[in-house]
Amino acid sequence: MQDSYNFNDIFKKNFLNIEAFSNISIIGVCVTLFVSLLIGLFIFWIYRKTFNGVVYSHNFNVTLVLMTMITSLIIMTISTNIVLSLGMVGALSIVRFRTAIKDPLDIVFMFWAISVGIASGAKIFEVAVVGSLIIGGVVFLFSRKRSKPYTYLLIVHYEIEAYFEIKQRLKKMNYAIKSKVVRQEVTELTLELKLKDDNTSFVNDIADIPGVKDISLVHYNGDYAA
Repeated sequence: MQDSYNFNDIFKKNFLNIEAFSNISIIGVCVTLFVSLLIGLFIFWIYRKTFNGVVYSHNFNVTLVLMTMITSLIIMTISTNIVLSLGMVGALSIVRFRTAIKDPLDIVFMFWAISVGIASGAKIFEVAVVGSLIIGGVVFLFSRKRSKPYTYLLIVHYEIEAYFEIKQRLKKMNYAIKSKVVRQEVTELTLELKLKDDNTSFVNDIADIPGVKDISLVHYNGDYAA
């Protein structure tokens, strides 16, 4: 007569299954962590080369490498025993991350690192390697397209009589008015400029116009324009 098992029997069997841990070898752990490290360094390089934000964070980039290795270590551990997997889910469910991620692309890199760690920890190295090469190529392609033309924000504070001369200096440029604020006798004008190169000598020309109080030129990536 064939034995029947219920959920309690299966749970007890997995809980008492000590032999599952013997299937993990030191060499296997080292190979998995080494592959995770190599792909993590590839993610590190892609992030550094394609970063278009204001301030580059080296610590965040290092975190991506460590996240890849740690995730693979977790997957290797919970794949040996169902009780460990349930316990790990319960432990991770109480973790709260309070660091705000401002750039949506940073979230993509975090998911990329976690996905590589999961694939490596499950010893599906083909998925981790091929997937990373394709994702890296896509990110690199879109970042190169985005870098040209050079985009700047030009902020000018001037008196009313200087507006015509400013407009004449910007006549041949590709620009769009983002905001114009008038305060008593001084006007604040914010323009989005798109230049074919990084030649910004025109800033000095505008600054020399009578009636211009001050002028600022800020390089930006176009994500926060109103």
